[in-house]
Amino acid sequence: MADHDKNLPTEVTVSAYYRVHPEDRQTFINAVIPEMTATRKMPGCIYYAFAQDLIDPNTFHLTEGWADFDAYEAHENADTFLAALATVVQNVRILHREGVRYDTARMHIDDPRDKVTA
Repeated sequence: MADHDKNLPTEVTVSAYYRVHPEDRQTFINAVIPEMTATRKMPGCIYYAFAQDLIDPNTFHLTEGWADFDAYEAHENADTFLAALATVVQNVRILHREGVRYDTARMHIDDPRDKVTA
């Protein structure tokens, strides 16, 4: 993530999960890591996390935060994203997936730590 972007408000958020065939898990991981590394350096990327589920090793969770729609679209058309997508589509059996993009009109920071007394 570019240092100058981390304090920007998030106008576009993506939340997705993927459940992959166990035999294709490593192929999926190998496709995602270089894309994830490149994405975090893109202008307008507030955060980009792609993580393996703690209980089901064949399930992965993705969350993305983008400064604006143009930054999100630049990612969707980036060579690294398209290469990862092609690898996954051609070589990974996705058993189930769901992805949602949210265009944020107003953002509220949620920090419940003040509910805990010292």
